Amino acid sequence: MSATQPFTVGLIQEAVGPDVAVNLNDAIAKIREAHARGAQIVCLQELFNCQYFCKAQKGERFELAEPIPGPTVTTMQALAKDLAVVLIVPIFERQAAGVYRNSAAVIDADGSLLGVYRKMHIPDDPLFNEKYYFTPGDATQDERFTMKGAANGWRVWKTRYANIGVLICWDQWYPEAARITSLLGADILFYPTAIGWHPSEKAEFGDDQVSAWRTIQRSHAIANGVYVASPNRVGFDLMRVMRTQYRIDDFQQTYFVIDSFADLLKQTVETDFAPLYRALDNAPDIEPFELIDGDRVITRGDQSHTYRGVQ
Repeated sequence: MSATQPFTVGLIQEAVGPDVAVNLNDAIAKIREAHARGAQIVCLQELFNCQYFCKAQKGERFELAEPIPGPTVTTMQALAKDLAVVLIVPIFERQAAGVYRNSAAVIDADGSLLGVYRKMHIPDDPLFNEKYYFTPGDATQDERFTMKGAANGWRVWKTRYANIGVLICWDQWYPEAARITSLLGADILFYPTAIGWHPSEKAEFGDDQVSAWRTIQRSHAIANGVYVASPNRVGFDLMRVMRTQYRIDDFQQTYFVIDSFADLLKQTVETDFAPLYRALDNAPDIEPFELIDGDRVITRGDQSHTYRGVQ
């Protein structure tokens, strides 16, 4: 970790409806509430302004996508400047004709758009038809505002309050994503998420699935000596599939902040939104790992150069 001043994180998760404009206004109100409670860096959930539309392959749902910058991100830039907060804004992005991505815009506290993280790992499971909608992230973007060494789609941004890495949902199952982003200098990893139970699986597998979700992210914190913060959705998404409306996803309704020794600083199971804020103090004298020349022993032993050639 590199930050020496405490910073405060707000995670926002909510159940959303079919009206994108209403969802946007609700999120703005909740960002203002989190700011009023002290949040300096606020992260929204994956695809925050719309229902989770990947349950079925429907061409008309590409109409939900917009460019970055575009209407939603521009609105959030103005809000970030007004409140002097850093915002992580995950939306369905139309990057170019025929190129759509699951993305998160990173906006600094002065309202400037620092860049975009584009989800690298794309799932394809029943009711999670993401490969139909999203192209995996790439490295062809503006590098001026990223930390030195950014490459191949992984990014760390130096914001007013902390150096932040952003990954999205399914990326959590790939430890190399967390490792690379941490080695690029992140103080904290954000995982905006939309993960839930398949209705037919919850009774038998639900507890194990949510335990695995928490455990993998706790392991990222331990292995890399960083904070991890994950906002999820809440409730059920009702969206028409074929001719019937189904309660497709019972979202796991949990968000949490984990410190670098995997202690849960905050974990909440909510049936609706409750803003979270937590002061994260990265001063060297309270670090749970020994520091040598400002670096963690656990990362000084990294031998990532030996991984070359692994395909």
